[in-house]
Amino acid sequence: MLGTLVRYLRFLGYDTRSATEIGPGGAEEDNLLLRLAVEEGRILLTRDRELARRGGILVPEDDVLDQVAALARAGLVEPVLRLDRCSRCNTPLRPATRKEADTAPFVAGRDETRFLWCPACRRLYWSGSHVDRLTERLDRVARMVHHSRR
Repeated sequence: MLGTLVRYLRFLGYDTRSATEIGPGGAEEDNLLLRLAVEEGRILLTRDRELARRGGILVPEDDVLDQVAALARAGLVEPVLRLDRCSRCNTPLRPATRKEADTAPFVAGRDETRFLWCPACRRLYWSGSHVDRLTERLDRVARMVHHSRR
């Protein structure tokens, strides 16, 4: 339900898990999610009202930027791009070796570009126009949060 939000939280540097990564759903899934949240010291975010009532935090917003803004207003996240976790698997990123960086397609300014590598899923990250767009979105979120606090 919150897959895009999970990716955004990872872009922000938060250690996140998604229910889809834990296993198939089922009658016991809610109990498992609640138990794991307690055992791992996590905050359980959900769009399921019953699950929120039982111990999660309801995320009623549909748009991911509205979701991030609501979490920021609640003091749960800071909308600052960190790019230090893999958006797919949540593993902390490390600087890429030259060989790993060479797997990137054409990158303008390659010699000045900082490349990061996910050692778990072998994905390469770098700051390109996609990072500029993500930064602009998060700047909008920060302005939304700031205006709502007035």
